[in-house]
Amino acid sequence: MTIALKTELLAALRDARRSRDVRAVLLTGAGRAFCAGQDLRERQAVDAPPLEVELRERYNPIIRAMVALPAPIIAAVNGVAAGAGMSLALAADLRIAAEGASFVLAFGRIGLVPDSGATWFLPRLVGPARAAELTLLNEPLSADEALRLGLVSRVVAAERLLDEARAMAAQVAAGAPIANALTKRALRRALESDLDGALDHEATLQGIAGHSADHAEGLAAFIEKRPPRFCGE
Repeated sequence: MTIALKTELLAALRDARRSRDVRAVLLTGAGRAFCAGQDLRERQAVDAPPLEVELRERYNPIIRAMVALPAPIIAAVNGVAAGAGMSLALAADLRIAAEGASFVLAFGRIGLVPDSGATWFLPRLVGPARAAELTLLNEPLSADEALRLGLVSRVVAAERLLDEARAMAAQVAAGAPIANALTKRALRRALESDLDGALDHEATLQGIAGHSADHAEGLAAFIEKRPPRFCGE
């Protein structure tokens, strides 16, 4: 993760949010890794900003943009997801991994604290005990182990990963965009609220969805026994 990559990724996420045509986002890596994390050689530059500044100005905006994006994000983990690269995968809404993929935070190996949302997402995905083990022991997690823990939803052969991920993205994109965006919002909000708060928030969001043209189209399609044609309105 160089400065250039972080800048371009944030710009791409912001472009996706501005476009009404984007209904799902597929995030994957080029080459053998999903993302190996921060380019440590870049950190050796004499003008490299302090880590706190780098996080606040470059990493944290990416994670916030991923969470705020109305369209669901599918991470297709094609290889190792290490350090902040693992954090990127954790911030996605859905994760699918190739059989040879692996996850490792590895921050402790260089005397750092897991960042880019890792300490928030990981306990909520795998539980506090397993999160402590993964962060403090810095041991890699295989794709099969990630599936067993619920960190990923599917593990497929490497040569099928992108096809399977695109099919998943297409399935998401075929849904009602407003309902998908509100569902994504409800799932995030529920992680921070009690049951009463979640019930109240669901009712509020359902009021919005219930007034949408997509809801009317969904009802009509159900009655007419045909596939719905959602327009995002």
